Amino acid sequence: MHTGPEILRVALRRNVGAMVKGTVLMGMYQGAETAVPIVLGAIVEYALRGGELSSLGLALLALGLVMATVSYSWRFGMRALQKANTTEAHRWRVAVADRGLQPVARDVDLKSGEVLTIATEDADQTADIIEVLPLLISSLVSVVITGVVLAVISVPLGVLVFAGTAAILTVLSVMSRRIGASTQSQQAKVARAGAKVSDLIAGLRPLHGFGGSYQAFQAYRRVSTEAKKQSIVVARVNGVYAGTALALNSLLAATVTLWAGWLTFQGQITIGELVTAVGLAQFLIEPLKMFSEMPKYVMIARASAERMALILAAPPLMTPGVEEPGPDSGLELDGVTHGSLRDLTFSVRPGEFVAIAAYQPQAAAELASLLAVDVPPASYSGVIRVGKREIASLTITGVRTCLLVNPSHHEVFAGTLRDNVDPAGTSALVSEAVDAAMLTDVVAMHSEGLDYAVRDRGANLSGGQRQRLSLARALAANPEILVLHDPTTAVDAVTEQLIARNVTALRRGRTTIVITSSPALLDVADRVIVLDDGTVTGEGTHRDLLGRDSSYQLAVAR
Repeated sequence: MHTGPEILRVALRRNVGAMVKGTVLMGMYQGAETAVPIVLGAIVEYALRGGELSSLGLALLALGLVMATVSYSWRFGMRALQKANTTEAHRWRVAVADRGLQPVARDVDLKSGEVLTIATEDADQTADIIEVLPLLISSLVSVVITGVVLAVISVPLGVLVFAGTAAILTVLSVMSRRIGASTQSQQAKVARAGAKVSDLIAGLRPLHGFGGSYQAFQAYRRVSTEAKKQSIVVARVNGVYAGTALALNSLLAATVTLWAGWLTFQGQITIGELVTAVGLAQFLIEPLKMFSEMPKYVMIARASAERMALILAAPPLMTPGVEEPGPDSGLELDGVTHGSLRDLTFSVRPGEFVAIAAYQPQAAAELASLLAVDVPPASYSGVIRVGKREIASLTITGVRTCLLVNPSHHEVFAGTLRDNVDPAGTSALVSEAVDAAMLTDVVAMHSEGLDYAVRDRGANLSGGQRQRLSLARALAANPEILVLHDPTTAVDAVTEQLIARNVTALRRGRTTIVITSSPALLDVADRVIVLDDGTVTGEGTHRDLLGRDSSYQLAVAR
């Protein structure tokens, strides 16, 4: 699905049954609505001619049946359409969320706030096409019945209805294109504003720290003002559209009414036919209004579908392989060159605890990105192997099951402490992970324990608490290979010592790699690999390196 029209076709194809049912029922509704003034005109005509009371009773019974059809066809028709609409919107929300969580090419310029807007508002507006087309068809049914009945009464009246409807739709279809373009621009700018405020909230604490709150507010104000201006443009265009549609529809209804009155005055139609014509003219405003609004909603649905296509058609960061990792839980890098990393070669044996001391933060971050499979194989040279197999040949599920990289930015989610430590609810090591990460003080601090509510992004936790919570989550996952990137930078020295010992004990027998400059973690590692200028310059135990490498002493001494 690479374009908006393709997305709309998929949505329509998946809901053919519900749309047919809804179209039939809504067509019955519109037909019954049209029949009301026809029956009323017949009753008036019959009464004026002195018909029998029993026949009048039958006519009234027929009117009751028509009204019942109006009620029940609307109820069940809209129920079918709205159920299909809601279900389809849910499908697209899930599809966009699923695609948004997959790594995509870097040239797709969408932030998380924009993806959220697309997964909610745009998904809903795209699914509206499920209701729009049946309502459009049912409105057409009503217009056709009205035109045919008026043509039977007087041919010029029927011609007037059909010609007037065609003219109205021609004018409004031109205007609807402007609405679609304006709406698409508005959605993009509103999404940008949402992404900006999301970024600001995430960085609120550091902004306060260096006094950048005012500048950040001004940046948000600019993008928000652009979104506001575009929203005003859309509201103005929508207002002109709605006003024009109402004016044209009312003009057509008034013209039909006046013409019918003139024909009655001339004696060309009867009083009963006048009642029918006037009733149909007044009723015609509703289906014409609905009929004339549908092109606008079609354009809005198309604009939203185009927005969704930005995500759904985004090229993947890489094409996953088809193999599964081997039983060997070792890790190898052979001649890897990427960014500041140059011909990087080292291996970690299964069950080994290895610390990597990278003197340059950029090299540490790039190594973590490579191991997290955030870098496509085509963007680096050399080979990375997991379990003796190239990482590029493995399935995503296989990589994620075997290898877990816990990033340094320690994301925390709204929910409870337990939800954050064990999001899937399947870990058997929750208590052990909490103890190892020294999160026990946070748990003991609150009467709810692990059920203590955590705000979005961990706003009610300190930086050290968020970092320990993230570490506990990584340990509870218990992967074959665990990579920790700076897991203790926000904790004090005593806590860091305890965490280092606890992690070593909990991970005994499983492969663990810690990218860090922490003396406590370096000291408990089986082996330390030193990276300087993106290449391996030393290797040994922490104490051995301290005794013979002055550069290492300067880099890790605290």
